[in-house]
Amino acid sequence: MNMHSYGRGHDHSDSPDHTHHDHHHGQKEASCCNTSAPAPEQAGSCCSGKGTTNDVAKVVDPVCGMQVDPATTPHHASHGGEEHHFCSARCKDKFVADPQRYLEPKAATTPAEVPAGTIYTCPMHPQIRQEGPGICPICGMALEPEMPSLEDEENPELVDFSRRFRWTLPLTIVVFGLAMFGSKILFLSATVRTWIEFALSAPVVLWAGWPFFERCVQSIRNRSPNMWTLIGIGVGSAFGYSVVATVAPDLFPASFHEHGRVGVYFEAAAVIVSLTLAGQLLELRARSKTSAAIKALLGLAPKTARRIDANGNEEDIPLEHVHVGDRLRIRPGEKVPVDGTVLDGRSHIDESMLTGEPVPVGKEVGERVIGATLNGTGSLVIRAEQVGSDTVLARIVQLVAQAQRSRAPMQRMADKVAFWFVLAVLAAAAITFVAWGVFGPEPSWTYAVLNAVSVLIIACPCALGLATPMSVMVATGRAAHAGVLFRDAEAIERLGSIDTLVVDKTGTLTEGHPAYRDVVVAEGFDENRVIGWAASLEQGSEHPLAAAIVAEAKQRSLPLAKVEGFESVTGRGVRGEIDGHALALGNPALMEDAGGRVEALADKAAQLRDSGATVMFLAMDGRLAGAIAVADPIKASTQPALDALRADGVHIVMASGDAPATAAAVGRALGIDEVHGSVDPAGKVALIQRLKSEGRKVAMAGDGINDAPALAAADVGIAMGTGTDVAMSSAQVTLVKGDLGRIVEARKISREAVANMRQNLGFAFLYNALGVPIAAGVLYPVFGLLLSPMIAALAMSLSSVSVVSNALRLGRK
Repeated sequence: MNMHSYGRGHDHSDSPDHTHHDHHHGQKEASCCNTSAPAPEQAGSCCSGKGTTNDVAKVVDPVCGMQVDPATTPHHASHGGEEHHFCSARCKDKFVADPQRYLEPKAATTPAEVPAGTIYTCPMHPQIRQEGPGICPICGMALEPEMPSLEDEENPELVDFSRRFRWTLPLTIVVFGLAMFGSKILFLSATVRTWIEFALSAPVVLWAGWPFFERCVQSIRNRSPNMWTLIGIGVGSAFGYSVVATVAPDLFPASFHEHGRVGVYFEAAAVIVSLTLAGQLLELRARSKTSAAIKALLGLAPKTARRIDANGNEEDIPLEHVHVGDRLRIRPGEKVPVDGTVLDGRSHIDESMLTGEPVPVGKEVGERVIGATLNGTGSLVIRAEQVGSDTVLARIVQLVAQAQRSRAPMQRMADKVAFWFVLAVLAAAAITFVAWGVFGPEPSWTYAVLNAVSVLIIACPCALGLATPMSVMVATGRAAHAGVLFRDAEAIERLGSIDTLVVDKTGTLTEGHPAYRDVVVAEGFDENRVIGWAASLEQGSEHPLAAAIVAEAKQRSLPLAKVEGFESVTGRGVRGEIDGHALALGNPALMEDAGGRVEALADKAAQLRDSGATVMFLAMDGRLAGAIAVADPIKASTQPALDALRADGVHIVMASGDAPATAAAVGRALGIDEVHGSVDPAGKVALIQRLKSEGRKVAMAGDGINDAPALAAADVGIAMGTGTDVAMSSAQVTLVKGDLGRIVEARKISREAVANMRQNLGFAFLYNALGVPIAAGVLYPVFGLLLSPMIAALAMSLSSVSVVSNALRLGRK
C-alpha cells in the first residue's frame, strides 16, 4: 500500500443515478464463487456465510478484495461476458483500465509495472531524478524509486544480472582452466586451445558484459569517467587484443610468440566480467535492504479499518477507503487505523513506537489518537481527522525517505581520483600508440598496438576496485565478532571520525520497560503490606506499571489476595476491596477522592519523581498507606560506555520523547550535560541537523520507531540490536546486544579500516605508477626491454594479490 494514496481513497459518494457500466466482450459474472474470482480465499470468505446476514449475497471486488452487494452497489463492469461489481468508482476505473491484471492468476507472479509518474533517483547522487527506471549518468548505478512500496517487486537489474552471471560462470571457469592448465592436455594444440578459449569467452564478454560496455560508453558520452569506464576499456582491450592475436597471429613479431601461439588474455577478460557481475549482485542485494526501514514503517499501519455508517452498521474496509470525518471502531488489541479524536469509549494506547514512552497512555472522549499505535483492552470509537499522507506515520515515512536521500553519497578515495586516473591512463595509451607508431622500429605500428594494449591492461581497475571493498569485507567480519554489525562501507569510513553522539533514553540508555524502584510507607504500615495490597489490586492488569508492582511482590514471595468490587478509573488509578478494606491505588487526584492525604509523603514522592520515577499512592479505608515508585532502570553497561566514549573525545547529547523532568533526571544520573526532553521524531531530526550545521560529525543511537528518521539523518545511525526492526533498518550500524560500549571498539575498527583502505589504494596506484610507464616502453631505449601484455597481466594480478593480502592483515589485528 502506498502511504500517499490513503487520502485520495475511493469515491463512495456516487449515487445510483450515476451508475457506471462498462462492457468488455460481453461477459457476465454472477457471484464471487465463480472460477474467475481473484483468489480462492477471498471467494471462500464471501460464500461461507460468515459475517453479516447479507454476506451470502455479496461478491468480491476483484481490485481491492472487499465484499460488495451487487444489488446495491452502483459500480459494475463487464469483461469477457462476465459482470464484475465494485465498491467504488475508483476500483471500477482501475479494472476497466487493465482487466487482465486483476483476473489472471499469473499476474500475481509477474513483476508489477512501475506506476506512471514514479520518480527514480540515484542512491549515490540524489540530485539525479527522473520518471521511471534508468542509469545514473554520473556513476552508472541503477536508479531506485524515491519512495518504496510494500509490494516486494523484484529488481529487474538484479534479475538480469543474475541470469547473465548464472549462464556464463561455467564458461568462465572452463576458460580459466584452459588458460592455466591447457598446456598439459597433450591432444590439444596451442592453436586449437586458443580458438576454444575465444569461443567460450565471447558469450561472457559480449553478452554477460554488455551492460558494462553500455555504461562505459555512457560515461564517455556524458564526460564523467568512472569505474565503468576503466572496466569497459580494460576488458575491451584485453578481449580485442586477444581476438586479433587469434585471428591474425602473423601481425605480431616473433618475440610475442610463445609455446606455439601469441599470448592471449581471454581468461582475464572473462574473469573480470564474472567477478564484476558477482560484485554487482552483492551490491544490488545490499542496496535493496536500504528501503527496509520505509517498508517496515509502511507495514505498521493496519490494512483495514472498521467503519460505522450513518445507520450504525459496521464493516471492515481497506485503509485507503477511509475519509476524513468517518467514524471508526477500534476493538481491544487492534491498531489505530488513522489519526483522529475519541468520540466514545475509554482505553489505554501503547504509543511507544512514536514517543518512546514505555507506559501506555489513557484515552477517553475528546483525546487524540495516532494511527498505527496499539489499542489496549478497551473499545474506542474515533473520528478520522488525518488520513493518507497527513498522518503522523506518513510524515515519519517522509522524514526517513528525505533523510536517506539527502545524506551525502559515500565518496571513496578511489572515486575521488577516478576521473583523472582514467584520463591519465587513456592519455598514456594514446601517447604510447602515437610515439611507437611514428618513432618505433619496424613493424612500428604493431609495436604501437601491443604497447598501448599493455598500458590499458596493466591499468585494469582490479586492484583499484578491490582496494576499498576488501578492507570493508575484513573489517565487517572483525566487527561482527565484536558484536557490531556494519551495513555499508560508508559507516565504516565515518564512524571513526564522529565527535558527537546523540542518544535516545528509553531502550538505549535504559532497559526500556518499567521496574520497581522504591516504596515509602506512612506511619503504621510496613513495606510488604503496601506492596502486597498494591500488587493484589493490579494482578489482573496488563499495564506495564502494574506488571512491575506484581513482579516485585512475587520477588518478595508475597501472597496476592482476592479483590472484590474492582474498578478502573481512567487517568487516575484503580479501586477495590480486600478482606473488607477499601483500597485505592493511583495519582493524587484519586487519593483526594478516596480521602487519603498525600502531604505526609509529598516531599519523598517529589524526590522520587525528580529521579525519573513514576509514583503511585495507596490509600486504605480513607487513610494514606504509602507510595510506590516505578521507573525505567538504567542499563548496567550504560555508565561505563559513556565514560569510555567521553575519554575517546565524543560529546554526548541526550534526546528523549519523555517528559523533560524524567529526561533531566536520567541525564544527571549519567553525567550528561546536554539533555533535550519531549522531543518528537521531527525534533530529533532538527537537533541532528543543527549539530551538523555547527560543523559536528554526528552519530545517533536509538532503538525505537520514533528514532528512525534521526538514525537516517545522522552521519552514522546506530541501532540497538534489542530494539525495533524499523530502527535497525534505518541505521547503518547495529549493536547486537544493545551495549553502547561496543561503539568504542567499532570506532577503533573504523580507524584501522580507513588506514588499511589508504594503504591498499597506495599499493594500487603505485603499481600503476610504475607499471604504466614500463608498459609504454620507457625502458626500451636504455635496456631494450618491452613489457608484453602477458607480463602486464601478471603485474595486474600481483597488484590485486598485494591488496587482498594487506586487507587480510586487518583481520588478524
